Amino acid sequence: MLRKLIITTLIIFGLSYILPGVNINNVWTALIAAIVLGLLNTFLKPILLLFSLPVNIITLGLFTFIINAFILLLVSYLVSGLEIINFGSALLFSLIISFINSLGNIRR
Repeated sequence: MLRKLIITTLIIFGLSYILPGVNINNVWTALIAAIVLGLLNTFLKPILLLFSLPVNIITLGLFTFIINAFILLLVSYLVSGLEIINFGSALLFSLIISFINSLGNIRR
């Protein structure tokens, strides 16, 4: 769990230098953002997935990316020092975070 938190922190901090629509002050802000993101993914995301189940079924699960982007926008609203300019930046940010985290979950 600590390893995943550190990896997510580094991903958030690193992507803020690569993506033009994402700005972050420092690594401590990235750590706080990773903690808030983890908490929202644990408690809010299952509720949002339940309410959006019909749309998620119709889109074959692709609506989950929209939910992830919404959660990242919420994180940027809650954490001062993290700024995500628009929804497109949040969507790209969430796609890259999900992809890198999925690479870390592959068992060797």
